[in-house]
Amino acid sequence: MRLSEDRISHISHLIFDGVWDDDLVDFTDDKKALREIKDVISSFFAVEERAEEAARSTIRSLSRHVPEGSREWDILYKKYFEEELAKTKEFA
Repeated sequence: MRLSEDRISHISHLIFDGVWDDDLVDFTDDKKALREIKDVISSFFAVEERAEEAARSTIRSLSRHVPEGSREWDILYKKYFEEELAKTKEFA
């Protein structure tokens, strides 16, 4: 899933405000905290994007054609996508 910079910024501010309002953390540098939140969100979606592309590539490389949107394609996509995510240690 691709998110625009504006969307990531908006989500980052919501997270920042949420943890601040719930008194879960006391930030010493607000700008640095927001930048770190944005980096984590961006990294998370980059991992998902790589897993999605790898799953699609694996399905395309099968010896038989599996039409996208078919039940078989959906099952294979979910399987390969989850396998790719499991390979990633960043968010395990």
